[in-house]
Amino acid sequence: MEQMTYSVRVFKTEVRRNKAGEATSYRVLWKTANKAPWKRSFKREAQADAYRSALVTAARNGEAFSLTTGEPVSWSRAASSEMSWYDFACTYVDMKWKGAAAKYRQDIARALTAATPAMFASERGKPTDRELRSAMHRWGFNSKDRDNAPEHVACALRWLAQNTKPVSALAEPANVRALVDSGTSLLNGKRAAASTVRKHRMLLSNAMDYAVEMNLLAENPIRTLKWPKILSTAEVDRRSVVNHAQARALLAAIAEQEPSGRRLVAFFGLMYYAALRPEEANNIRANNVTLPDLDWNQEDEESEEPAEEWGELHLGKAAPYAGRAWTDDGSLYEERALKHRANGHTRTVPCPPALVSILRVHLTEFTEGLDGRLFYGVRGGELPSITYRRAWRAARKRALTASELASPLAARPYDLRHACVSTWLNAGVPAPQVAEWAGHSVEVLLRVYAKCIVGQDEAARRRISDALRLD
Repeated sequence: MEQMTYSVRVFKTEVRRNKAGEATSYRVLWKTANKAPWKRSFKREAQADAYRSALVTAARNGEAFSLTTGEPVSWSRAASSEMSWYDFACTYVDMKWKGAAAKYRQDIARALTAATPAMFASERGKPTDRELRSAMHRWGFNSKDRDNAPEHVACALRWLAQNTKPVSALAEPANVRALVDSGTSLLNGKRAAASTVRKHRMLLSNAMDYAVEMNLLAENPIRTLKWPKILSTAEVDRRSVVNHAQARALLAAIAEQEPSGRRLVAFFGLMYYAALRPEEANNIRANNVTLPDLDWNQEDEESEEPAEEWGELHLGKAAPYAGRAWTDDGSLYEERALKHRANGHTRTVPCPPALVSILRVHLTEFTEGLDGRLFYGVRGGELPSITYRRAWRAARKRALTASELASPLAARPYDLRHACVSTWLNAGVPAPQVAEWAGHSVEVLLRVYAKCIVGQDEAARRRISDALRLD
């Protein structure tokens, strides 16, 4: 918030003279609170008198003066209120850029791109909607690449700068409602998913807070906007959770694919057997894996690996996919702290025997990739997210029945993590331990996986029956 004061004293105008005694400038002095006097010089006496009179009038009218500029707060708001929405949005992006994660940068760009059409002031000379969306999302709302935009994109961005309404227009309720409505809608006009609505509304509200900080608006208009309550649930859909037989069939279908299948079995295995998030599995290295020592004769074909040999995974960082345009170094992934954990915090997850076997095969067959990571592309570079998503879609088609394929069953690789956590809970592992392994709080764990704990309904019904049974 801007610091203000009502304690103002305006002094007489000083006349600055040269050695010959001729007036060279006229300086207005005034003081706010206990700060040193403010000074402003003018070449002409009439200009100085007009400026001083305005200060005196504002002080007599009881206006607040800024301790940052020394002038009445209303002056700075009036002077800056004509900043266009596009210019303001770029300023907001630049302010957030340095401290924001790459994925968060992209979220901001998406929200502003969706909302900006509500602020168009003219249709004259307007590029196509597709051209404008592409120009905004990829270039205009990207601090790193904005100045390097191709000429046809730069033309679209210049149109936006000249043809969007001033931020001050958002003082009108109808305009702010249109902004939020556009920012939370799909291209076809329908409301976006509940999670997207919440995220975009929050991002737009944060932008309005910054507009207030810049004296472009007197208050955040989104905070006073009446908006329908968003009904959503974070609970896992039980229909998406695979059982062990289905998971093994999916992993087998992954292994059959060329050229990337065999190197991805362990990638998906980490999600199903150890509840790793995709960005955690993608960033795992050999030194994050502790496997039990082999005490059996590997040369003896009849010997078998001892059962119940458990290992451990020691996770320190994750590498979520963001895209080269949004990371500082142009990488596909941005290495960051584990989700919901501060930098330097780690998480240890048990590695069951089935996963031990999968990892042993992977470590034997494949060398370490870029920066020592276990998973990488066929050509040795970073593992593209499209590669494992495409492999997963193909595995579902090969391993699932027609009815299962049409259902939400394992629709996303992330559903393997849900299956693992559900397995732990249904096996009777205490919730605090499961939460620690999965990287959740206990409260979030029980809220998200409440419907995936098998047998609770039946047990509750038995207890009720017992309570109602007549002696």
